Amino acid sequence: MLEERKVKELMTEDVFTTTPDEEVVFAFEKLMKHKISALPVIDGEEILGIVTATDLGHNLILDNYKLGTKVSEVMVKNIASVTPDDSLYDAICAMEENAPGADIVNQLPVIDNGELVGILSDGDIIAAIKDAQPCLE
Repeated sequence: MLEERKVKELMTEDVFTTTPDEEVVFAFEKLMKHKISALPVIDGEEILGIVTATDLGHNLILDNYKLGTKVSEVMVKNIASVTPDDSLYDAICAMEENAPGADIVNQLPVIDNGELVGILSDGDIIAAIKDAQPCLE
């Protein structure tokens, strides 16, 4: 099942993004407003990095940012990504191989010909598995 299903079948196509010049507090506000966990950082058509609700929220609570801190100063620059034609298996491997320590990457930007076309989350993959193999009641 995981090798047969493609990323394009599950990815979210309308991706909320941020720019490198946006202040961290406004990027975090966007994450909370839309109830999403990550924002790809875009400059024109180019994806530069990603910021997550966990990282931004944690550092905001600890008061680790100065007023006016920009997304470009805190974004993760070396991001894992997949293409629309990659399998879910490939996506899971990318999530595992590109995570620090024993963690996994929770969101993967979907890139096609250098352009951001979607985002795939661990929740999207779990939903696909659940649909293929419903839990017994």
